[in-house]
Amino acid sequence: MSTSGPKYQRIKDELRAEVARDEYEAGAPFITQNQLRERFGVSSTTAVRALNDLVAEGLLVRRRGQGTFVADPGDRTAEPAPAHRSGVIACIISGQGPYQSEVLRGIESGCSERGMRLFFSDSAVHMTDTGHAAHDASLLRQGQALRQAVDDRVDGIILYPVQGAPDPDVLAEIRRLRIPMVLVDRYFPGLAIDAVTADNYDVGYRLTEHLLTDGHERIATLWGETQCTSVHDRMTGHKQALRAHDQPLLPQLTALRSYTALSEDDRKQLLTDLLGSPEPPTALLCAHGFAVATAAADLASLGIAVPDEIVLAGMDDAGPYDLLPLTSFAARLPAREIGGRAVEQLVTRIAERAAGEDPYRSAEQIVLPVRIRTRESVPVRLRTVAARRP
Repeated sequence: MSTSGPKYQRIKDELRAEVARDEYEAGAPFITQNQLRERFGVSSTTAVRALNDLVAEGLLVRRRGQGTFVADPGDRTAEPAPAHRSGVIACIISGQGPYQSEVLRGIESGCSERGMRLFFSDSAVHMTDTGHAAHDASLLRQGQALRQAVDDRVDGIILYPVQGAPDPDVLAEIRRLRIPMVLVDRYFPGLAIDAVTADNYDVGYRLTEHLLTDGHERIATLWGETQCTSVHDRMTGHKQALRAHDQPLLPQLTALRSYTALSEDDRKQLLTDLLGSPEPPTALLCAHGFAVATAAADLASLGIAVPDEIVLAGMDDAGPYDLLPLTSFAARLPAREIGGRAVEQLVTRIAERAAGEDPYRSAEQIVLPVRIRTRESVPVRLRTVAARRP
């Protein structure tokens, strides 16, 4: 097998050559997904993708309930199917920050590699009003983008959901038409839809554990969005780490509050109340890089230096810059891999639909590992200079 090119492509080339040499009889069962995994040492996703592509090219056929078989020579296409046959994908992303951009790059790369056409929509509404009006408008735009995808009869949908409950009617229509859909970054509880996410529980747990080990027993959480599964899973991990280390769950510290949505005066008042309490926090666990940067600026204006007087930790990379030099600990999420794996999963579902199967029959949540970085691992460390107190 050639050592150049993507693994799935190399597997396809070798299998195609074996069929051409009549190593498999026409109409005979073909090598299974598990056999491919063992033979080539690849993941289930890579094995399924190679088989799906060979089915799409006409070299193999699937028989429902029986498996995959070698197609009769007269039924095979003379050449592999052109790349554009792979499909048209609607990609609906919430926001255009650095993290979302990395997810999108993974999606773009995966689609480009397969010759898929990608149509992009941004469902986020960027308004000065960051409250309910913007949230409701974003949900509306998300629903409109999904309906447009249905009207366009796309082959598949990748959705980075906005926070809140999705439109049940449009989801029901997508399900009825069997248009495959994969969610990225977050999932819809109780709905059988494929999703690719980071291990957000692990983010909350491990960052909290690092802070506790570093001597910070009072940790306050500062959030951005509050109505999405990524946030809820991180909060669950945070609380579980506190319990595992016999720390009390203090409501004023573990409150699920949207810090970044507050006005500057309200943010400073919140910090003033927290730090002026009888047992003030010594660490702030921030939702993302934007929350880290905002908190650092607010603390400086209040005359409180980071990390000399309080330390910061960041739960993901979304932000205007690398947040690690300003934090004691920070999570690195596999953003580009999330996008790439979403495309792989969608390709699998598209092939199942083409074979007459229901792409929603066995929805999966693919959870990718995260990496926790420490302040000591970077050559440059930043400190905020506290503003002069009046």
